[in-house]
Amino acid sequence: MTDISAVIFDKDGTLFDFQKTWGGWAAATLDTLAGGDRALADRLARAMRYDPVAQRFAPDSLVIAGTTGEVAHLLQPLLPHFGVDQLADELNRLSCDAPQTPAVDLPACLGGLRARGLPLGLVTNDSEAGARAHLHGAGVAGLFDFIAGYDSGYGAKPEPGQLLAFAHAVGIAPARIAMVGDSLHDLAAARAAGMRAVGVLTGPATQSVLAPAADVVLTDIGGLPGWLDSGARVFRKPA
Repeated sequence: MTDISAVIFDKDGTLFDFQKTWGGWAAATLDTLAGGDRALADRLARAMRYDPVAQRFAPDSLVIAGTTGEVAHLLQPLLPHFGVDQLADELNRLSCDAPQTPAVDLPACLGGLRARGLPLGLVTNDSEAGARAHLHGAGVAGLFDFIAGYDSGYGAKPEPGQLLAFAHAVGIAPARIAMVGDSLHDLAAARAAGMRAVGVLTGPATQSVLAPAADVVLTDIGGLPGWLDSGARVFRKPA
């Protein structure tokens, strides 16, 4: 297996448990957007493929892997008093305050990877501001060498622009980088960038969905050290 010298992560469903983080937030947010109109909130939920009773997203929900702009385009016809850009800004504002549920002990897990000499990156289809707010809230923003959202100028997954920007920023060939994510968008971006594709099961996608597109599927990112030790040899870039 190709030596690994850096790791880049998706955010939602990878660093943070997707359903536990966004399930409750979505119910409150749809009520806010609907101005308390229960019927409108239900229509918004159906458009998003979201169950407000169970507070869970269906595996094919656009919210899981889409950008905030794409979600705004989806919902705006039901909220004509918003422009698309205005709605995207409102969703970004509301998402910054969403309480995050870490998938694992992030300081310990990410700190351990840094101790191995691995640069770390974060690429998300959320906004960069939202990503930075969530990482700061979890106490791990300082562990990342690179953070990019869909609005950072590199495009969005499944295109490889964000991933290649990370490779350029840390000066490491894509073939020596592992991309870790919970969706097929993440794994497709990894393949397009020429990186190793690592799936995790802390998002809505199942093992059977991710396995055909991944080099390995882990229960969560806590399995990365064991995977690295079992064959994905770590190559430390010279100082």
